[in-house]
Amino acid sequence: MIKAVNIHKRFGNLEVIRGITLDVKKGEILSIVGPSGAGKTTLLQILGTLDTPTHIDGVDSYVEIDGRRITGLNDRELSSFRSSHIGFIFQSHRLLPEFTAIENICMPALIAGKNIKEAQTRAHMLLDFMSLSHRSQHYPSELSGGEEQRISVARALMNNPSVVFADEPSGNLDSASADALHHLFLSLREEFGQTFVIVTHNNSLAAMADRCVKMRDGVIENISQTL
Repeated sequence: MIKAVNIHKRFGNLEVIRGITLDVKKGEILSIVGPSGAGKTTLLQILGTLDTPTHIDGVDSYVEIDGRRITGLNDRELSSFRSSHIGFIFQSHRLLPEFTAIENICMPALIAGKNIKEAQTRAHMLLDFMSLSHRSQHYPSELSGGEEQRISVARALMNNPSVVFADEPSGNLDSASADALHHLFLSLREEFGQTFVIVTHNNSLAAMADRCVKMRDGVIENISQTL
């Protein structure tokens, strides 16, 4: 699903990512762990097309997602690819407060120009899967933190992306809500064959992944099987 080769990222003289090569299989849950400053989020943003790697003369460096080489695409091409192939989940749910739960879920489909009835049908299906159908007309201020994050997961899945990138998705949740979210990722993989790449400091979530990538100082220290 993802192939990253010789990825570097520099900010001035500071090299944050130092020549990382990584493959992610279709339907895999991959966790990325490491201390603060290891480069985890920077790597996630590069893999998710939100940032670009630094070009190094003489180094063949690129990222492929679902067979498409995204390195070198212009902004318009990247935006189109991101809309149809990638979903994002952040530590902060980033729901739009003036819209209901179902309207927030439908938003990516509407931005992509899809039919509103088609979008609503999929949104209701996702709400049902999340056991949140009874909350479809509630606004974010009327939802619990765990419910808000599940709505953000449904929104990330709206356009049936090839891969979902999550950055500390349970960081703002209490332990019970975090545990429920972690098991939701496993259920989504089993139900939809979804691929997840998750940056986390949560040891429980990291251990639930198929593989765990440990980073330090911009490189991969090791990759371990967990399940």
